[in-house]
Amino acid sequence: MTYRIDFSSPAHPRTLGRGAHAALVALMAVGLGACSAASTEENTGITGDTDGGSWSESSDSSGDGTTAGPTGSTGSGSDSDSGYGTDASGSGTTDPTGYDPTSDESTTGEPDPEETTDTTGEPMACDEQTEVVLYLSPDDSNSMSSPVQARESVLGEVNYLNQVSIRPWEFMNYYTFDYPAAEVGKISLTTELLAVDPFVEGELQYIMQIGVGSESMTNEQRPPMNVTLVLDESGSMKGEPMAMLKESCRAIAASLKEGDNVSVVTWDTENAVRLAGYQVEGPDDPMLLDVIEAITAGGGTDLHGGLQAGYQLAGQVFDPERINRIVLISDGGANVGVTSADLIAEKAGANDEDGIYMVGVGVGEVAGYNDYLMDTVTDLGKGASVFIPHEAEAWKIFNAQFVNTMAVAARDVQVELTMPPGFDIVVFSGEEFSSDPSEIEPQHIAPNDAMVFHQQISTCAPSLVTDETPIKVVARYKDAITFEPFSIEQTITFGDLLGVASPNLLKGAAVFGYSEALSARKSIDDEEIAEKLKAALDALTAAEAALPGDPELAEIRSVLEQL
Repeated sequence: MTYRIDFSSPAHPRTLGRGAHAALVALMAVGLGACSAASTEENTGITGDTDGGSWSESSDSSGDGTTAGPTGSTGSGSDSDSGYGTDASGSGTTDPTGYDPTSDESTTGEPDPEETTDTTGEPMACDEQTEVVLYLSPDDSNSMSSPVQARESVLGEVNYLNQVSIRPWEFMNYYTFDYPAAEVGKISLTTELLAVDPFVEGELQYIMQIGVGSESMTNEQRPPMNVTLVLDESGSMKGEPMAMLKESCRAIAASLKEGDNVSVVTWDTENAVRLAGYQVEGPDDPMLLDVIEAITAGGGTDLHGGLQAGYQLAGQVFDPERINRIVLISDGGANVGVTSADLIAEKAGANDEDGIYMVGVGVGEVAGYNDYLMDTVTDLGKGASVFIPHEAEAWKIFNAQFVNTMAVAARDVQVELTMPPGFDIVVFSGEEFSSDPSEIEPQHIAPNDAMVFHQQISTCAPSLVTDETPIKVVARYKDAITFEPFSIEQTITFGDLLGVASPNLLKGAAVFGYSEALSARKSIDDEEIAEKLKAALDALTAAEAALPGDPELAEIRSVLEQL
């Protein structure tokens, strides 16, 4: 079973408050002594750097990418809020189906009673015999709309933060971490651990961060692309939304290279194919730029019709040896129905089938943006969700980070974490985790990228933990072109792991604390707001000491100080 922890609700009994978590990480950066041991490395099938322990990589001959599920371990996960956006007034959700996310038990933030109590209602006894095996997932590793909306809301003339869904995993995606690049076609794995002292609520607590890195790739090195631009030209796109649509398209045009194919379909209540399978001459192709400049806003909105036309066009030029992407750009003023959802899921392809992956691009003002739409369609389309509020962001996402946004380095990445008996994840930055691998949807990873899992773990059996106690992390994935399954495994002892926090772990704590402070800002409890904000600033200060001059940390500070 999978359940999600709602960060906006009180922490469940085994959870250290996230504010305390961030503050402890900040204090540990200066106060915790090193406790590390020499380690040995065994490397089969790949070369690379590790932080100790043993790790290996091999092809998964079974091809199923999973192992047998564990016993005695329950799943859980996290969701800072429902993940559903609000309408422009902030009065309700914009789910066009009328579904109320607060009614689903999986989003209440509370584990099922059966997970924490026995049949008499008493707390379950600590299991000191069974290893804990959990499977972890972020949202798509380059979905990153939430932090941009939050930043713009706080720093803008009018604060619309109450309308922004704070999804912590998107914050971990948006900000960068300096994990080792993998070999071409491979992934790298880094596990870090830091003890929280003293015991919290009678249990031993640790901060753990797992980084899954991808290969480094320049725009010149990437495979050729089929890019289909599906552009909203309905009446609601007038003004700033249309300006950002065009700027995003210009940034894409500047990033294309000779041999790339581009198609363009615009939609309102009707669809118009502007280009079909056009091979560009190189960056800033004149014909493509002319098409972009000619787009005007007007008319109604028919998302389903636009998507049908876009996928039909993308299918006509589909090439299995290219990266096939649909880029849907809209202010979110449309609705996605069941038919559209089925269409997207079908065209995205199954796990062992190449597909046409979607990048959903939100444009315009935060106040009028339908976040639910883009979050829904891009999750189904196995692609990134981004938000473009101004020109600088358009060129950052679709030019400086074009390869990160549009390419695929490895497919269907799933992380398996094996911990000693008595352990549990009590705070998690990702979207979900479970003891059942079938409940965790694998995610693709882009080049020049990292999946970062920042979590707090605790044990009800601290006497079982020694310097020799192992933690094992396995990442399974598939080759981006051939779909051949591989896995990389790292086994490290507590003695290997414990020590002074690395810059990556401290930055992870700062980013996570930042998302927590933004989420708390919606609270009516002034004391809670002040606590989370102070903790976030403490964690940020520790990260800045480890990474002086980091521009992303400077951006986070500007937002927190404005709060």
